[in-house]
Amino acid sequence: MSSYVTRKTPGDTAWFTHDRFGMFIHWGLYAMPARHEWIKTTAKITEEKYDKYFKYFDPDMYDAREWARQAKAAGMKYAVLTTKHHEGFCMWDTQYTDYKCTNTPAGRDLVREFVDAFRAEGIHIGFYYSLIDWHHPEFPIDPNHPRRDDPDAYEQSKDRDVRKYAQYMRDQVRELLTNYGKIDVLWFDFSYSKDRGKGDKAWMRGKGKDDWESEELIALARELQPGIIIDNRAEIEQDLWTPEQYQPTEWVRHAETGELVVWEACQTFSGSWGYYRDEMTWKSPEMLIRMLVNTVSIGGNLLMNVGPTSRGYFDARAEKALKVYADWMKDNSRSIYGCTMAEPDILKALPANCRFTQSEDGKRLYLHMFAYPFGHMLLKGLAGKVEYAQFLHDGSEVLFNAGGRQEEQVEVNKDADLAALTLPLAGQDVLILKLPPVKPDVLVPVIELILK
Repeated sequence: MSSYVTRKTPGDTAWFTHDRFGMFIHWGLYAMPARHEWIKTTAKITEEKYDKYFKYFDPDMYDAREWARQAKAAGMKYAVLTTKHHEGFCMWDTQYTDYKCTNTPAGRDLVREFVDAFRAEGIHIGFYYSLIDWHHPEFPIDPNHPRRDDPDAYEQSKDRDVRKYAQYMRDQVRELLTNYGKIDVLWFDFSYSKDRGKGDKAWMRGKGKDDWESEELIALARELQPGIIIDNRAEIEQDLWTPEQYQPTEWVRHAETGELVVWEACQTFSGSWGYYRDEMTWKSPEMLIRMLVNTVSIGGNLLMNVGPTSRGYFDARAEKALKVYADWMKDNSRSIYGCTMAEPDILKALPANCRFTQSEDGKRLYLHMFAYPFGHMLLKGLAGKVEYAQFLHDGSEVLFNAGGRQEEQVEVNKDADLAALTLPLAGQDVLILKLPPVKPDVLVPVIELILK
């Protein structure tokens, strides 16, 4: 069994740390301007002008079943949908605002279709819910708000009551966690209580747990959905740490206690979360696979984002990226599901340009090769510890020397090349894998080592 123990969490993270790979879906009115999900505030768009997107939002090509099929094919075991992003637009038929999808040409509950389709494919259900709301009349203007630079911003904001907004959030979270069956993940986003306005905007302040009334909000969620996984972005520690748009290089730890925590890297195929028509910084296929492997190799999950178009489909670039995962995971998912960081004594054997993952029961070790070597791979410290080796993608045997000690230099496989290479290393604790001279046609080849 894995020796790694994470900080105790209120929710049930066992399935989560087994499944390792999920789909994030950022979808809302911002898909129409198609210039990043923060377009309302980056362009300082007024409510009047932003209303054109509400007026014409018509995802006539939305087929949640097709989304779910692609997620499942890509190997994603859970999915998190933006039920409401910072713009305040609601993707379900909420009774607490008219600013919802059922009042647009869409005319239907888009969250309902998502839940039904993904649940039918056996995918765990997650809801993203923005703590920020640039549409709500009681949400005070702050340094992130679209109206922050209006000459009369203070007059607009001075009588707003964030307590009324906090109640609105609880009412909506109650709807989301009551009307759609079992919900596995609740992804709040985000707190920024340390932000402050400057100069004549010094009255502006960011928002955090006191504004959100996070204790009440989280208590409500846990009452309605015991065992649900909740992130830390409501400014109260819960189950999940969520590094965003960067790749940690070691297992994420608690800032104060140093304990290992349950964590999830949230990433994008390109530089944007929402659909961005002109975005050009799409990640390469190799980078996509490496990000997944890197994350699991240090004990984390990867939540990879798709930003659907305003008509409701994944554009060709997103589908191509999902196909990269589908092709690789079809043959190599065993090195991801139920795997974690390799044990410390094994990590010492990790060659350059490679990553290990290890099954939770400790019986199987997976060597991911980011750079393919010519002819052989040397693993120091693993001689005599491997019973069998094979490429994971096709199950073909990989020959190796029997052990590192002098008396064990008679090769089990009687291979001349291995014999020639083994002799100079006699007496050293080195496992030598014999590899084909040409890299297999796999983006990141994986060798499965069955341990004694």
